[in-house]
Amino acid sequence: MTTALLIIDVQHALCTGEYKCFEINRVIHNINGLSGRAREAGIPVFLIQHEEEGVLLQHNSEGWQLAEGLQTSPEDLRVRKTTPDSFYQTHLLQLLQEKDVERLIICGLQTDYCVNATVRQALTLCYDVVLAADAHSTVDNGNMAADDIIAEHNASLAHLTSPVARIDVTPTREIRI
Repeated sequence: MTTALLIIDVQHALCTGEYKCFEINRVIHNINGLSGRAREAGIPVFLIQHEEEGVLLQHNSEGWQLAEGLQTSPEDLRVRKTTPDSFYQTHLLQLLQEKDVERLIICGLQTDYCVNATVRQALTLCYDVVLAADAHSTVDNGNMAADDIIAEHNASLAHLTSPVARIDVTPTREIRI
């Protein structure tokens, strides 16, 4: 089964300052471990970046840039998006189909927005998904603390299935590349 790694929105604006995600240094460390293993195994790595006009994530702004400390490679594939769903009006699906990908390992930011939307859409598109349980994060939302949001999404997404695909929520050290 051909696999790809999706790293969603690990961008400067979400890793520093007011919108700094929970335990971001640990999350980036775990993502770097996954991406290093993926690259060694020849698995394509996709760097997905969110952008919005007039806000912190405006294309090419400082906040839009990938986070400091996130390890990348010139061979990584880049996808720009404007909605939480990494597939919506992007070329991600086409790139995955060109590489005959059937399984996605997903990590990144933010758990309750772009990670959640992308995981759910991947399942709808019949991809088997491995959500890296300790390699995604978010911020407190006023009702719940970030660590509770992460735990809730890990638990609820682990129970989703379709007739032809599944979601596994697995710690990074246990993910088979």
